Amino acid sequence: MSGPSAFNLAGKRILVTGANTGIGQGIAVSIARAGGIVVGVGRSAMDDTQQKVSEAGGQFKAVRCDLADHAAAKAMLDQVWEQTGPIDGLVNNAGIIRRADAVDFSEADWDDVIDVNLKTLFFLSQSFARHVLAEPRRRGKIVNIASVLSFQGGIRVASYTASKHGALGVTRLLACEWAAKGINVNAIAPGYIETNNTEALRADPDRSAAILARIPAGRWGGPEDIGDAAVFLLAPASDYMHGAVVPVDGGWLAR
Repeated sequence: MSGPSAFNLAGKRILVTGANTGIGQGIAVSIARAGGIVVGVGRSAMDDTQQKVSEAGGQFKAVRCDLADHAAAKAMLDQVWEQTGPIDGLVNNAGIIRRADAVDFSEADWDDVIDVNLKTLFFLSQSFARHVLAEPRRRGKIVNIASVLSFQGGIRVASYTASKHGALGVTRLLACEWAAKGINVNAIAPGYIETNNTEALRADPDRSAAILARIPAGRWGGPEDIGDAAVFLLAPASDYMHGAVVPVDGGWLAR
């Protein structure tokens, strides 16, 4: 008789930041389909995500937190661990974007994006690791949501590009430190996905057409495309992966 699938998350509790919409919602639903328990974190209501997770046969716990405040995020993770039990995986998905020409880019738009996309990503990972490392034989998995702009410059998104380059660097750094200690740290680099963050691009006929023309797959991605990749990086199937980045971009980076 064969054992459980290497892609099974049954009984695993996974904390997903920015789970109220878009990629975070897609990840939450995919985790539920794989049997995992989802702790969704965000600053707004997650009723829609909760309904979709329930329809997929999963369990969902909503936690409100302003992820721009890294200290509040750390306290939130500590509280979830103490009140609901150990967390088996952390998906650092929450992210924001600000668009302006580099010559006009404001300090506020720089700080806001770096705080959510990079600073909180690091300190949430640190908090998670402290809990995992405190218990002998416990394992943990971290999945950071990077971007194709972890490899490219883009235009008019200075702080976003900096944050996503940083997210990939932090992924590799943490993998080097924690791989031998039972924690896998990997990343996904989404391409152009239909979310709130790309709404402005999709609403611009010229930009949208130019982007679509470069994607070999011939379409924008959906949140579920990222969700299924996240399940792989959270499941036993990826136990020997450390510091990897998986592009899910329709072939964008290959062109």
